Amino acid sequence: KKMIFSWEGILVLLFIAVNIFCAMFSEYYNMSSLLRQMPVYLAEVFMMLPMAYILVLGEIDISVGAIVCLSATMSCIVCNTNAPFIVVVITALGVGTICGAVNGFILTKFQELPPMIVTLATQIIFRGISEIVLGSGGSISASNTDGFRAIGGKVGDVPYILFLVVILSVIFAVILGKSTFGRRVYAIGTNRLTAYYSGVHVQKIRFIIYTVMGLMSGLCALFLVSSSYGANTTTGNGFEMDAIAMAVFGGISTSGGKGRLVGGIIAAFVIISLRIGLGQINMNPQLILVILGALLILAVLLPNIAGELKLKKKAASAK
Repeated sequence: KKMIFSWEGILVLLFIAVNIFCAMFSEYYNMSSLLRQMPVYLAEVFMMLPMAYILVLGEIDISVGAIVCLSATMSCIVCNTNAPFIVVVITALGVGTICGAVNGFILTKFQELPPMIVTLATQIIFRGISEIVLGSGGSISASNTDGFRAIGGKVGDVPYILFLVVILSVIFAVILGKSTFGRRVYAIGTNRLTAYYSGVHVQKIRFIIYTVMGLMSGLCALFLVSSSYGANTTTGNGFEMDAIAMAVFGGISTSGGKGRLVGGIIAAFVIISLRIGLGQINMNPQLILVILGALLILAVLLPNIAGELKLKKKAASAK
């Protein structure tokens, strides 16, 4: 009973309900079509995983969409020099990691600066660099797509990216939920000063998490290029909001110190299924965004309503 009525249990029931709903209203909605369209959306899950850590810290990173854009742009440029594909992979991951490290360095060296403002500034800088390279409104196509085709391949109907998402999800969830590092992340999010005086290396952990955020953004860019074979100045637009929405919808608190990554992973698949299903019935993309926004508000409100009801119940029983 406790498991069913937990937030993760509710999300599992919602996932089942969404798939039933989509199958009822779209004759094309089935496992085959779901797996075929899923890779484009799965790339965003790579960013949701470290974004959950950042939210547990009580912070936020809104530069990740721009990091994806810059990483995708640079990987295409390197690809067009006929460099080995491993060099293209290292470029995408390296650019993302450097961008994440820049965020981490600024935030740990100048601790008085709010993460939202810093990452807003770096978002403008990273996307600005992409626009300088590509030109205003410009784009670039990968001339040699063999490597991108390889990582965008499938085992039967199952895309490689799904296997990688599952493996990384397990790793990130275990580290956050079961390891000493994860407990320290929660401690920082609950009370940073107390964590510091308890011997936790607060700034070191913050730097690591922001750097990993950049690395995963580079990985997202790599798989994004594998489906589009190119990049432009709008690549990655809104990805930061999608990553945050998945994590928050999964029950991770934006105030820090609360939530489990398992909920974020389930929520990601709920949102992906809903997007694909509603898209197949030709629903207006803007209306889909409205529905997702409403679900996000509901996800934030429900725990607060439940908490108030518990307080009222306790007050009533005390009388």
